[in-house]
Amino acid sequence: MVPASKIFLEQAILTVSEDARKGLNSLIILGAWTIWKHRNDCVFNGASPRLSTVLNLAREEALLWSLAGAKGLSSLS
Repeated sequence: MVPASKIFLEQAILTVSEDARKGLNSLIILGAWTIWKHRNDCVFNGASPRLSTVLNLAREEALLWSLAGAKGLSSLS
């Protein structure tokens, strides 16, 4: 059985333009990375889980990724 999230992501990737595809792929990886980092902060450092913290961290990470050369993130804004 294929997870619904995998099907959703595959359909989302196929429905965007080729120009936006790299950005969407980067955004998916960035989202997973940001959630993982916040989860680790909560588990290992006792931080409180907060959506606002994850969103702020994602914004900061997206800027850093763009400055480091991640292609396509700026086309999604």
